[in-house]
Formats: sequence, C-alpha cells, structure tokens
Amino acid sequence: MKKSTFIAAAVSVLVLAGCATFAGGDNHQATKDMLLKSFETKGIATIDRLNQDELQAACSQAELTGKGLDDQLRARLEAAQMATIQPPSDGKYLGDWTQAEKIAQSGVGMAWNNTATTVNGGNCYACHQLTKKEISFGTLGPSLYNYGKLRGVSDPNSPASKAMVEYTWGKLYNAKAYNACTNMPRFGHLKGLTETQLKDLVAYLLDPKSPVNQ
Repeated sequence: MKKSTFIAAAVSVLVLAGCATFAGGDNHQATKDMLLKSFETKGIATIDRLNQDELQAACSQAELTGKGLDDQLRARLEAAQMATIQPPSDGKYLGDWTQAEKIAQSGVGMAWNNTATTVNGGNCYACHQLTKKEISFGTLGPSLYNYGKLRGVSDPNSPASKAMVEYTWGKLYNAKAYNACTNMPRFGHLKGLTETQLKDLVAYLLDPKSPVNQ
C-alpha cells in the first residue's frame, strides 16, 4: 500500500473516531506536517478533513500545552456545540433497539474505500461496554452496561424520563456540547449516523428490554 494511501485511510479512521488532536508533545508539529504533506483526496476522504474547527484547534492546543481549556473558553465552546443539537424531525427520540447492536458493532464508514451510500456504523464497542454478551470492547469511554437501569428509566416513554431521553440524544448527537474535548464523535452534528440510527441507539441504551439493561 502506498504511503499516501495508508495515511489517507488512517486519517479517515481518526475522523470517524472523533479525534480532535494530532499527536502531542514534541511529535506534535512533525506529525501534523507529515499528515499535511502525505494526505491526499481519495474517494470520499477529502483533504479538508484536516481542517480543524475552533473547538478542535483549542483542544489540540490544550493537549499540547498540558494546561487544559480556560473555563470561560470551555463554556463558550460547549454552548456553541449545544446550539447545534437538533431534535428528531418528527419529535420522536426512541427508535428500534433491536436494530442498534449492528450499529454498535460496525466500524464501517467515511473511509476512502467507502462510498457516499455506505451505511456508517457507530463503532461503539471500540470505546464502551454495552452488553454482557460482548466480551470484546474498549475502555476509552465509560461502561454503558445498565445505562438506563442505573438512571432509573423503567419506561423511556414516560414524562418522568423525558430529560434523560433528551440528554442521551444530545450526547449521541454532539457529545462535545457536554465535554468540549471528549474523543466521542459528533455523530449527529457531523452526519456520521442517520437520524434513524441515532433513535435506535437511544432506545438501545434506555429500553428496559434492551440487552444493555439486562
């Protein structure tokens, strides 16, 4: 595989994973220069993926310096991200939890060898535990096993659960609204997942019948 092709694939994976930073420490500039020189547009993986928005640039700088974000800057950036969160077009937050496991398992999508019609996955297990059945999962993010049960959601359709349902939707749609420098992808904001997929994942996390809550 050509070096440029390898780098293009690597950057595509980083974008899908929601990474906002280049390598830290003394290797930061060298890594950034290598990517800028080696990346090339290939298929749906276009070179503009290397362009950082204000939030990504701020988080990259914070990681590089090891100082963290200024509190006022963090609040402003998170407020701006919160403003991007859109509710479901039909007002219904809950989808079909039986369809969500395949979304959680799949890491496909947004790579140079995919197409515009490729169905993206969420790759949730790369960072989280969701069920007891799946024993291969990452620990970069917290365990989501018993997510709904631990939060007292016995009926996600009840008025009492409204705030938790909307919060869960928001976290999936744009997690950076709640934690500016999180590595969690902005699935809805960046259109990594469809509205239907997001609804299915909300139901997966909250429905008492879902294996997440068994």
